[in-house]
Amino acid sequence: MPQGKLCNKKPITTEDELHELLADKSGKRYYEEMQSLDVDASEIEALFRKSFKSRLKSWLEICTHCALCAESCFFYLANHKDPKQVPSYKIQSTLGELVRRKGRVDNTFMRMTMDTAWSKCTCCNRCALYCPFGIDMGVMFSYLRGICFSQGFVPWELKIGSGMHRIYRAQMDITTEDWVDTCQWMVEENEEEWPGLEIPVDKENADIIYTVNAREPKHYPEDLAHAAILFHVAGENWTVPSVGWEETSLAMFAGDWEGSRMQVETVYESLTRLKAKRMVVTECGHAYRATVIEGPYWAGLASGKTPIETFHYVEWVAEALRTGRLKIDPARKIKEPVTYQDSCNYIRNGGLADITREIMGYIAEDFREMTPCREHNFCCGGGGGLNGIGIYREQRNIGLKVKKDQILATGAKLVISPCHNCWDAIRDLEEVYHIGIRWSFLKPLLLNMIEVPEHLLPRS
Repeated sequence: MPQGKLCNKKPITTEDELHELLADKSGKRYYEEMQSLDVDASEIEALFRKSFKSRLKSWLEICTHCALCAESCFFYLANHKDPKQVPSYKIQSTLGELVRRKGRVDNTFMRMTMDTAWSKCTCCNRCALYCPFGIDMGVMFSYLRGICFSQGFVPWELKIGSGMHRIYRAQMDITTEDWVDTCQWMVEENEEEWPGLEIPVDKENADIIYTVNAREPKHYPEDLAHAAILFHVAGENWTVPSVGWEETSLAMFAGDWEGSRMQVETVYESLTRLKAKRMVVTECGHAYRATVIEGPYWAGLASGKTPIETFHYVEWVAEALRTGRLKIDPARKIKEPVTYQDSCNYIRNGGLADITREIMGYIAEDFREMTPCREHNFCCGGGGGLNGIGIYREQRNIGLKVKKDQILATGAKLVISPCHNCWDAIRDLEEVYHIGIRWSFLKPLLLNMIEVPEHLLPRS
């Protein structure tokens, strides 16, 4: 079967296609069709000629199979040091074989490649820190995912996510009207306790344009309210865009590079349209990577930078605390032992480890580092889209063991995690392993600790 009705090489581009795929619960028919998909070797070979350049070629060729990357991978450690979980083995047995065979592989090979690319690697890039040649298997796996996507071998949930971005420019079916209504709803819900609270939409020349993860308006609208309150207390001149407010990219996780470009260009257009001074990205690691680190290259920006200066939310928090625009009541600081989950995407790949330690110095009396920590910290176990892929849930849960052991070793019962995927993985970790922990974003913790100026309090 060259192409299935649901499982095929064509990206989702219409609502009808999206709804049909969504109706296939758990992807049952989708995965059945995948078993008969044809592999077009000529297309893969053409893709290699176009995009398989000197860096990737060199990495494949200079790998000496020394296995120094092995201990860097949490999947290798969580799976009893299985040699097939060594990063170099995983990439050589998939991308390496595709290159050596010039794309002449069969359906079984491509399904094995899909399983490896999404259930044995989160593209956390930790292995690159430990390779003596600087080979980055995370980057190579991202490239491999793009090949898989082009041939139709992509997990059901991520085919849906890619389609969401192409249709709605968000990872969920949230329209502009839905988004603006949610902003207004959150103001109405909180204006009695916080008189004068606003979530300004499409305000031009603001100091800050705030962009979010679509899961916030869809499932956690209180997160948007928390952000608004903290901006309000800090006296920020800020806005959200009516279009281009979503910064995440399931298209990136899927290997849909065209969808990734379409998504990020919508965000960049809003920055230019509203002429804000800088963008603040919500508490999300992969959103920061997609919009700030990878996005400029998808959009073809020669500078390699976003159109305006961009901060992750932790940078804004640290700045607000440092300058006194947010002040912590010492009596309300976190007294219990607390640890911090370093997100791969804004700590290892974004270099923000010092900023986050500065925040912990303001808010916690008994901060305990995980071992290892900072840029050497292990992935939470749910990055790269793995949290949301049903057929790989068992592999994800096994991978959570490494983070479980890291948290337990600190003795902390509270884990601060300013990243959606990390937050989800740690929540699920507790549900699977029952180690007796709690987890939180920064915003709700800060709201319980800040000193509120008299003029912002409700009139009695």
